[in-house]
Amino acid sequence: MTEKRDYYEVLGVTQKATVEEIRKAYKQAALKHHPDRNPGDKSAEDKFKEASEAYSVLCDEEKRVTYDRFGHAGLGGGGVDFSGVGVNDILNHFQDMFSDFFGGFGQGQQPGRRRRPDRGQDVRVAAEITLADAMHGGKHEIEVRGHAPCGTCQGSGAKPGTLPTKCTQCRGTGQVTAQRGFIMFSSPCARCRGTGSMIQDPCETCKGSGQVEHNNSVIVTFPAGIDSGQQLRVPGRGMPGPNGSQPGDLYVQVEIAPDPRFERQGDDLGTRVRVSFATASLGGTADVELPDQSLVVAEIAPGTQPGSVLVLRSKGMPRLDRSGRGDLHVVVDVAVPKKLSKRAKKLIQELGEELSSSGEAEAHAS
Repeated sequence: MTEKRDYYEVLGVTQKATVEEIRKAYKQAALKHHPDRNPGDKSAEDKFKEASEAYSVLCDEEKRVTYDRFGHAGLGGGGVDFSGVGVNDILNHFQDMFSDFFGGFGQGQQPGRRRRPDRGQDVRVAAEITLADAMHGGKHEIEVRGHAPCGTCQGSGAKPGTLPTKCTQCRGTGQVTAQRGFIMFSSPCARCRGTGSMIQDPCETCKGSGQVEHNNSVIVTFPAGIDSGQQLRVPGRGMPGPNGSQPGDLYVQVEIAPDPRFERQGDDLGTRVRVSFATASLGGTADVELPDQSLVVAEIAPGTQPGSVLVLRSKGMPRLDRSGRGDLHVVVDVAVPKKLSKRAKKLIQELGEELSSSGEAEAHAS
């Protein structure tokens, strides 16, 4: 599979480009590679799709933030992909824009008609995972709840076998107008509440609303290195669309549960390890358990002082948007025993006298 090019490179803009600059860049690319201007040119069609895919991400604030942080992998495991999409589908997807750019050419579109295809409702949920989950990544089941078209009436709100009727007050437009002087005012029709239709025999399942509560379980993959405040997009796992149309997307807001053993700063972790006075004085090693229960060994140098910080390179969190890992910062605590045997007390007293005399000898020597 061909590796995707950087979206900013595709449109020829920098990562600091404004929405307007991105829009202009896409307009130029779309005009240049539009299939109607390059009939039979497969290369131009591919470039048109590539530019459309890049624009669909960079013009969307949420998708752009996700892409800037995680790259292509952050967009729901590949997320947006126009390579296998027909050109007409792309033109429909950006119908508003192409109406402005090209006057809707290639679509047989009526002037002023900018209605986008129906699709299901997007759903946003919050999910809390442990620091261990964030370290090694993995799959979790997420409960998704929302409103979906009623299966009994197919979202029409009318009893099966019947159809909604056109509102006689607004004649099916959903709008009523009133003229005052030279000014024409328009407002939603009060009788049909702006829908343009009336339901004489409501569906018994949805009571005429056309929607029902929809619950679903979705398996979401959390990449290793994910952090609180970041968002995952799972295409097509939101609410079903009306009349079998495209479902909406699922957006998962990630929160990492606090871990009393660790502090996290970006890709770096901080923790504490307790060593004996003997180890701190003579040197040695100490095992440090990571959030995923794996162990790393910290080298304790002779004479290590309480509160010293050891930095273990590449032992922190995986870097989500690039290879490698952050660092692990280990604060050394020296354990002082609360109870001592008689022999231990005597040995410590002798050690204290030895250290004292040694210190005096060094002072005289200097």
